[in-house]
Amino acid sequence: MSTRPPYPGSVVVGFDGSSSALTAAQWAAAEARSRGRALTLVHALVPPVTPGGLGVGLPPSPELVDAMERQAAAELDAVAAQLDAPDLRTHIAIGAASGVLLEASESADLVVVGSRGRGGFTGLLLGSVGAQVAAHGSCPTVVIRDVPRPGAEGVVVGLDGSPAAMSALDFAFQAASRSGSRLIAVHAWDVPSYDLIVVPDGPVPLPLSDVADDEVRLAAEALAGFRDEYPDVTVEERLVRAPAVQALVDASAEASLLVVGTHGRSPALGALLGSVSHGVLHKASIPVAVVPPAPEVASAA
Repeated sequence: MSTRPPYPGSVVVGFDGSSSALTAAQWAAAEARSRGRALTLVHALVPPVTPGGLGVGLPPSPELVDAMERQAAAELDAVAAQLDAPDLRTHIAIGAASGVLLEASESADLVVVGSRGRGGFTGLLLGSVGAQVAAHGSCPTVVIRDVPRPGAEGVVVGLDGSPAAMSALDFAFQAASRSGSRLIAVHAWDVPSYDLIVVPDGPVPLPLSDVADDEVRLAAEALAGFRDEYPDVTVEERLVRAPAVQALVDASAEASLLVVGTHGRSPALGALLGSVSHGVLHKASIPVAVVPPAPEVASAA
């Protein structure tokens, strides 16, 4: 077991001994091999606080912490022996799982988490560790709800023309190129519902043909540069008039990876907002990558 956090440039996976974490570790090992990166298994421990007098908690005994670390080390060694990862590292950290993984994301190439766990990694969906890391991580986060079905092929990416969404598109093209998969670029749009509620009997404020033309243009502009950079990737464009979550989940039914950005351009035309990322984390049955904007885009936001 390493004595310092071996995060820089590696694929980091949160592990707690659960079956969900094992699935995430297996997926992360394959991804690390594909990227030519080290794989780091991280076990976060939160020792219990012993009740003391006057309502003040007492720190855990050194003996208890040592016992928890020994158990965690044994679990990490056991799973490490099952993984095909030439450069594999393990690390035990004392602290909340979300904080440990967010710290890891500052220097890692990718963070991977399971959708369910035990102890420090329990319930990795909306409002819990997985959602926190996906929303606030400095590097892309992949949440593993389940592995793709046998024969699944294709990387699905949501795009909306925003600068932030370009990071998701870049991630998706790289993934498709490494795996030799086609890229399914989904641009979902819809008429703003609040306009129809305010004036239920009036005309649609914006002609639908104009909206569709704008969406086609935005999709084409977003894809143009990446097509040139990745000529080996076959791109399938889908312009869908539907809520973004529905469109992305439907498109991912036969795919191996779904990629979204952390937020998009506006709530008006099916943009990829944080709510969309959370929505697909709840509903998608394949691994979901949530990609933060590039640092220069994030600082300008």
